Amino acid sequence: MTIKVIIVDDQAMVRAGFAALLAAQADIDVVGDAPDGRQGVELSRRAHPDVVLMDVRMPEMDGLEAVRRLLDPPPGVIHRPKVLMLTTFDVDDYVYEALRAGASGFLLKDAPPADLISAVRVVAAGEALLAPSVTRRLIADFARQRPATRRDPSLRLNGLTPRETEVLELIARGLSNQEIAGSLVLAEQTVKTHIGRVLAKLGLRDRAQAVIFAYESGLVAPGGR
Repeated sequence: MTIKVIIVDDQAMVRAGFAALLAAQADIDVVGDAPDGRQGVELSRRAHPDVVLMDVRMPEMDGLEAVRRLLDPPPGVIHRPKVLMLTTFDVDDYVYEALRAGASGFLLKDAPPADLISAVRVVAAGEALLAPSVTRRLIADFARQRPATRRDPSLRLNGLTPRETEVLELIARGLSNQEIAGSLVLAEQTVKTHIGRVLAKLGLRDRAQAVIFAYESGLVAPGGR
């Protein structure tokens, strides 16, 4: 299947460069671009892309507000694309809030071209894109700065089995499915099954939101190992 992508960034050269790179892939079709969040939302509603590459900081409407509008649309709007945030910062408050709003992950703008192509494919397939080396630092930093009310998340944790709770904790530590399987001595497919159950029980969209939930519920302490 061809992955339809739109690129939303206020820098024309960035849009052109990303478009050229992605359009050269046989399985990716760039169906449009926009210079700000407002136009990006309008374009997405018309073009129905599978993935939106969304810059964090833009005029008119920033990426955070655009993510909220795309993933929590008004009545009658059914399409909800996957959103991959683009940033020049490896730790950015806007990115954290975008993940909370339902974005599927983030990517640094100076990442290697192969990483961008891979990121689009990963997000289109329904997986969250959070580099393990960055996940712990990004989420822990902001969980530390902005502790959330924990009563409700803690209660929701009670619905998980001990094994599911272990899996959620390891996700929040930044481990991949393969690493979780090795740590718990499970088959990787079994880990995927546990993750699916965790997401369903907690009403979470994807792995990115699971990481945030783990910190905000108090299951994982910021800065913990």
